[in-house]
Amino acid sequence: MEHEHILVIDDDEGLLQLLKMRLSAMGFAVTPCTTGKAALAEAKKTMFNLAITDLRLNGENGLEVTEELLRLRPDLPVIILTAHGSIPNAVEAMQRGAFGYLTKPFDDKELKETIEKALSQQRMTLEIQRLKSLVKELYGLENVVARSPAMQQLFQQVAQVADSDATILLFGETGTGKEVMARVIHTNSRRSKGPFVALNCAAIQETLFESELFGHVRGAFTSAHGPKKGLFQSANGGTLFLDEVGEMPLSMQVKLLRAVQEREVREVGSELSTKVDVRIIAATNKDLGEAVKNGSFRNDLYYRLSVVPLHIPPLRERRDDIPLLAQHFLKMSVKRANKDVRGFTPAALHRLVINPWAGNVRELENAIEKAVVLSRQDMITPDLLPSVSASAESQLKPLTEAKEEFERAYLKNLLQLTGGNISRAAQFAGRYRADFYKMLRKYGLHPSTTKGMAEEEIEELEGDQKLIKS
Repeated sequence: MEHEHILVIDDDEGLLQLLKMRLSAMGFAVTPCTTGKAALAEAKKTMFNLAITDLRLNGENGLEVTEELLRLRPDLPVIILTAHGSIPNAVEAMQRGAFGYLTKPFDDKELKETIEKALSQQRMTLEIQRLKSLVKELYGLENVVARSPAMQQLFQQVAQVADSDATILLFGETGTGKEVMARVIHTNSRRSKGPFVALNCAAIQETLFESELFGHVRGAFTSAHGPKKGLFQSANGGTLFLDEVGEMPLSMQVKLLRAVQEREVREVGSELSTKVDVRIIAATNKDLGEAVKNGSFRNDLYYRLSVVPLHIPPLRERRDDIPLLAQHFLKMSVKRANKDVRGFTPAALHRLVINPWAGNVRELENAIEKAVVLSRQDMITPDLLPSVSASAESQLKPLTEAKEEFERAYLKNLLQLTGGNISRAAQFAGRYRADFYKMLRKYGLHPSTTKGMAEEEIEELEGDQKLIKS
């Protein structure tokens, strides 16, 4: 993997060289600059992963340099170096977009921890973008949306396991896109050039299961007029996707278990076993743990299949993705129907977002296609979409109201957690004590109502407030 590249700006050449040595020892590529002008010139020609700049540069303002860097690269994490007395300026820099700051002097541990925090989010974002780009390029699946935290977490897990040969079990409700995710995993694995073979276990008759999975020789049964290759053999060198594996009959589960364990199959009617090189991804919309308890699914097969369990969240748990999905499905439906529909009215979009979508992504796609077909104007209106209950309509609150409700509950919980200790609570919240105290007053909360708050600390805080105002 290529070294991550850090731009370092400091007019103190001694400190600059020390930082370069420290960062190089940590495995980073480093470009040192003694002026903001030189740093901006470097940033225009090189893609840096991170920038570290002193707040006070000789004849230049580190704050302005930070702003210029962020204009060039809005996603670039910038860490500010500051003396103790300049902390308020560093805080201002963070308000303008900097990632964080380090107060001089700092040790290697502080430096490394701050850098790792700054880079971790960028690494995840880049990995998600890479996977999305890969999927879009190969399948045109723009509907694989990763805006929501739930999907970002899933893509991060996929990035970690895709390139292994570990057996994966995908859990998810009907319509969440389990096969799409299986294809993403296959495409991003070392088996990507091999075949991807899918079987819906719920759609195969029990009497045909063994023949479908393992194949048969000529004459194995009455209608076996010739040999047939099974899906395990067809997927050799690639991935076998077993959808709705929870529907597999018990009589077949023991045979599948042997194939999964030994990576070998025996064709129906044959006495010889054949080795196969396949990666297995299974999927289910059932609670297989419960199925094991009631005896409808083998315990040993469950553990063989769920080496890496991944949960695909239902659409109601990733509502951030609904507007993008809706727009994508609208674009496809408009093209198929040859109609001029531009988008959704705000009320229609609101209805889409609050709908529980029991059928998930598949139901959303069908609803939008129907709306396009029935539409007589250039915008989709709420009457063309599935109705929602009155309780669902009232669930979505205005942003300001929702934010205030969250902040009040957060502060209350934080006071309880810290026993009313303002210093600790402010530290947890990442706020100065005076600012934290202002927030408490805004929501009518007072630390003296929480057990464990010392009276002298309240008096000290109120004294701080007077000093600030004066």
